[in-house]
Amino acid sequence: MKNNNKIYLPLLLGLVCAAGILLGSKINFTQNQGLFSSNPKKEKLNRLIDYIDYEYVDAVNTDSIVDITVNRILENLDPHSVYIPQQEYASVSESMKGDFVGIGVSFQSVNDTIVVIQPLKGGPSERIGIKGGDRILYANDEQLFDRNMTNDSLISQLKGVENSNVTLTVFRKGLKDLLKFNVKRGRVPLKSVDAAYMLTNDLGYIKINRFAETTFKEFKESLKELKRQGATQIALDLRDNPGGYLSEAINIVDEFLEDGKPILFTKNKKGAMEETFSSRKGTYEDKEIFVLINENSASASEIIAGAFQDNDRGTIIGRRSYGKGLVQREMELGDGSAVRLTIARYYTPTGRSIQKSYEEGNEAYFNDYIRRYKNGELSSADSISVDDSLKYVTPGGRIVYGGGGIIPDVFVPKDTNVEKENLTYILRSGFLSTFVFQQLEKDRSFYNSLSWEEFNNRELVNDETVEDFRRYARSQNIPVRINNYKPLVKRYLTAVMAQQLFGTDEFQRLINEDDRIVEKVIELSKSS
Repeated sequence: MKNNNKIYLPLLLGLVCAAGILLGSKINFTQNQGLFSSNPKKEKLNRLIDYIDYEYVDAVNTDSIVDITVNRILENLDPHSVYIPQQEYASVSESMKGDFVGIGVSFQSVNDTIVVIQPLKGGPSERIGIKGGDRILYANDEQLFDRNMTNDSLISQLKGVENSNVTLTVFRKGLKDLLKFNVKRGRVPLKSVDAAYMLTNDLGYIKINRFAETTFKEFKESLKELKRQGATQIALDLRDNPGGYLSEAINIVDEFLEDGKPILFTKNKKGAMEETFSSRKGTYEDKEIFVLINENSASASEIIAGAFQDNDRGTIIGRRSYGKGLVQREMELGDGSAVRLTIARYYTPTGRSIQKSYEEGNEAYFNDYIRRYKNGELSSADSISVDDSLKYVTPGGRIVYGGGGIIPDVFVPKDTNVEKENLTYILRSGFLSTFVFQQLEKDRSFYNSLSWEEFNNRELVNDETVEDFRRYARSQNIPVRINNYKPLVKRYLTAVMAQQLFGTDEFQRLINEDDRIVEKVIELSKSS
């Protein structure tokens, strides 16, 4: 039992991220009207549901029966064909759309009061002067505090129709009177580019967390700014990126490939192939590109890595990617729910499929991270098993393999210190957010007045802060052993503090300061 505990926490990260892989990739689709023609199998299922509805002796919720039936059907297909219930469909669609309509704040409920963590960049609240630490007491005279409302209920009070107005009554520490803000609800971006900044004088860094509708636009804006700052090389961080819209990944690849180069092809059940080639002048076709991947980089992330690798373009760095080579299409079911169904496989330019096997069932498929962890693949490139029958050769003569993920050109192992990895998992889990917020609340006016330069030049997290965090973790029944890892804890506390004050860009900048793969990219960039 003791040995199991040693690996339990680090493995959770892989399992949680695996759930995100279900996002999948999408292609354009024109619905075939003949698809829904009647047949005896469908009529049989419909008749059974009608019998239960009208004849069964007890009252039965047939909606739940249908949901169970749909899920059981999809479970027998492949791990990425999934059902999206009506109550989840709106939030799933919103996360991939790239924006939402609202007032634009991240918040948490503290003592039954909405407390703003940070106004979102580019949102209505930022523009009118709402700040971190503000308490939103009323929305259009509707009391929001002391009501034991769920987060969903609170969000519904703040969201609304685009361009509609909401009057917020706000308490701000240090001020005697309440503040009134008239906010016009607008589109608030859900950023898929977490960070974009210069790692060195020549090397620009861009981290993408998923491929949503606005990803390429965000990427282009980041690329333009990095070029302005002198970037002649780009490090594209796709670690822990589960995928998303295929078109966004293709557009990003096109920025780095000459016209007419193959990016991927798809093949459906009838064997029909659809090939995609680079088709326009990119801004970095003659510049060095590094792509960072790990065991949770999937789908559209793997398309990018595979396209570069098979065109002998750039360098792929990190660990073998997830291994998802299936293309999904999202189809509505008429009642607000939808199904995301696998309709094709995609292949890299050399013709290799990177889809790992799912013949042993969904549980084994999603637990593949555990298998990789145990067989040593995450700590040694020599432990990566390859199938010689799935060997391919790039135009430049490099050997690459299909059959499950993209194997990087340069391997960087995970940290094998289990205790440190367990602690890192806890620090990355979002657990720090409330503690850091409480620290900022001790002197909110001071922290809100800091510029990034001032913040970066001060030691705002010291040994006393670490001890406060230890006590806080103990009060939440979270076991943390930090005696040997104070620098790690300080870095994460500082990074989360920077995130709440300035945003994800600054968080990533601080986390990357002691990142093995980023260090390897910098080393390679200097020698190229």
